[in-house]
Amino acid sequence: MRIISGILKGKQINFIKNLTTRPLKDSVKENIFNILKHSKKIETKIERANILDLYSGIGSFGLECISRNSKKVTFVEKDIKVTNILRNNLGNHSILDKALIINDKVENFLENCKNKYNIFFLDPPFADKEFIKNLRLMKTKKIYTLKHVIIIHRESRTNDELDDCFITLFTKKYGRSKIIFGTFN
Repeated sequence: MRIISGILKGKQINFIKNLTTRPLKDSVKENIFNILKHSKKIETKIERANILDLYSGIGSFGLECISRNSKKVTFVEKDIKVTNILRNNLGNHSILDKALIINDKVENFLENCKNKYNIFFLDPPFADKEFIKNLRLMKTKKIYTLKHVIIIHRESRTNDELDDCFITLFTKKYGRSKIIFGTFN
């Protein structure tokens, strides 16, 4: 696994091999960033953006954002072993100053969140439906800027009910992965 573009292009990302994590594949990640850069439906740009990477795992999405000159990335991950790997990845690439790592449940972080973000990336476990409550909480807490985008990574066969708080801009499928782009209404 590697960083695919930006100032850290080609740098390796360490990851844990277990049944609880599934790092975002490079090909899917590359497609997400191409859409962010070229879609006319998305006004938010990575450069100078505040990013919230929820269920971040080893942080491959957020690391890519830092490499592409985002302002700051907040990583939220509850698994301490995975968080330690994320911290090592940030340290190995000398970018700890561009990141905030929160080792806690997403809902706990959101309950106390006071910052506003431009780009949200949610990569909950495929079987997890609780992320929808967290999406609603993000909207209620108004932790988003006027121009924002939400990106959700799901299993391609899932059918999540997002319509009550989320406007889907478009959905893309890549093998087993489904990437949903949207905004709050």
